[in-house]
Amino acid sequence: NKDLKVFLCGKEDVLKALLNGKSYDSTRLEVINATEVIETGEHPVEAIRKKKDSSMAAAMKLVHTGDADAVVSAGNSGALMVGSQVVVGREKGIDRGPFAQVIPTAKGPALLLDCGANVDVRENHLLQFAKLGSDYMRKNFGLKDPKVALVNCGAEEEKGNALVKAAHALLKECEEINYCGFVEANHITDGDIDVIVCDGFVGNCLIKLFEGVGKLMIKTVKNTLMSSIKTKIGALLIKKDLKASFKAFDAKEYGGAPILGLKGLVIKAHGN
Repeated sequence: NKDLKVFLCGKEDVLKALLNGKSYDSTRLEVINATEVIETGEHPVEAIRKKKDSSMAAAMKLVHTGDADAVVSAGNSGALMVGSQVVVGREKGIDRGPFAQVIPTAKGPALLLDCGANVDVRENHLLQFAKLGSDYMRKNFGLKDPKVALVNCGAEEEKGNALVKAAHALLKECEEINYCGFVEANHITDGDIDVIVCDGFVGNCLIKLFEGVGKLMIKTVKNTLMSSIKTKIGALLIKKDLKASFKAFDAKEYGGAPILGLKGLVIKAHGN
């Protein structure tokens, strides 16, 4: 992509060693030296506060100053979330920025948020997630009036914990969104809901279950197709169509989740 310039933030000697011998346009790829690394298991707030010359902090500073339009990281999720709020900054009126992950459904893509940025939230945060998710689906998928639902353990009004019940009352009163009530986990993939709202704990569990089921399904079908001469012949006949179908369930197709509600674009690449 000739319109793209990439900044690689990290230890300069390590990055240049990795680039050595590779063919690339040096005018569109720049190494930004950062001497520190935020490790996976570090406490997010402490890491951002103490490691000011980390690769993650350096990348986010580029967005804050306007030198870069976006930052992509597969690093410590908590540190990226904290750093994005502190370094990049939140838009006015936003209390928490959620990870928003596009997921496959029977009727096309839907948006699941929060997928892990905020495990403890209040009902007003879930309302903000619903508004942000609706805007995202309007602008990026052209949906005029995206349908919003709250993840719950049942569809009845009396079901749910205190947080879900309180959020449900707020979402029902909000005229900015097309709120459709509760959605149970087994109906998320039906495709009737465009914006699926939950706290980060529930969302992270859901997204990992999605990945696990997708892997299991692909592995099971492949094992079946390789089990006999007959199935192998059948596999050859449907190979091209099967690849296209499997693509919709491959985590690589949904590799990045933006943190919504920020003054710049921050993308969290999930580990898988």
